[in-house]
Amino acid sequence: MSEPHSALKDSLNQTTYPTLEGLMLAIRKCRACEPHLPLGPRPILQVGESARVLIVGQAPGARVHVSGTPWDDPSGERLRKWMGLDATGFYDESEIAIIPMGYCYPGRGNGGDLPPRRECATLWLDHLLAKLPRIELTLLIGLHAQRHFLGHRRKRSLTETVKAWREFAPEYIPLPHPSPRNTPWFQRNSWFENELLPVLNERIKSLIAR
Repeated sequence: MSEPHSALKDSLNQTTYPTLEGLMLAIRKCRACEPHLPLGPRPILQVGESARVLIVGQAPGARVHVSGTPWDDPSGERLRKWMGLDATGFYDESEIAIIPMGYCYPGRGNGGDLPPRRECATLWLDHLLAKLPRIELTLLIGLHAQRHFLGHRRKRSLTETVKAWREFAPEYIPLPHPSPRNTPWFQRNSWFENELLPVLNERIKSLIAR
């Protein structure tokens, strides 16, 4: 992180946010990455103090940037199917929190969207997690989320990490990205649908039902 951002982090660490609403207002106003965002800043998150399930993905895509609704794309449709939720349940912030590693659309690279920028997690993630005391299950979608939350516990590859999901449950469940571009991965790894998804579905049901 650059020196100005380091100074901002130090300032934020000394700042207290009495309410989640106040914290979210500060995040919405964040301009730390503005020079690097091709479509400008538009932080897209969903949080509620009573949420029991947290979804941590990568960063909003261009379509989500336009709509302002997290996972408002084919990847989100697949994710909701994995979780056994319809749109109403998925977008209930009292039950489901959605905090990507990067809050704004990062732009395109040679092989797709650029990685999430680091500033979001560095500046804001700890503050957000402190405001979500009831989270019992965190879904770690993709390499960036798994690297941040699992650290040295993650395996050599995303596939190996997801295969080892029992080591991280019930607190975390690592998942591949539900993008249609990953369809070949799903076809090669039938254990994912047969073994992991039924457990995920039941876990979500048990938490939402409470």
